[in-house]
Amino acid sequence: MTKTFTIKDGQMPTQEQLEEVRAAAKREIQFDEDSPELSPAMYKAFKCSIAQRNRKKKNA
Repeated sequence: MTKTFTIKDGQMPTQEQLEEVRAAAKREIQFDEDSPELSPAMYKAFKCSIAQRNRKKKNA
C-alpha cells in the first residue's frame, strides 16, 4: 500500500507522519506481478528518465 503525504514549503511534518516514514523505511520492498523487480537494464533506463525529468523541471 502506498501512502502519500503533501508537505508545503515551510510546513513541518507531524510526529505521526515522521514515525510512519521511519517505519516504512525499515520494511523490505515486496515485488509482485503488478510491480516486478526491475532488471539492471530497466533500472538504468528508469534512472536516466528520472534524471531527464528532473533537468526539465529545473529549467521550467
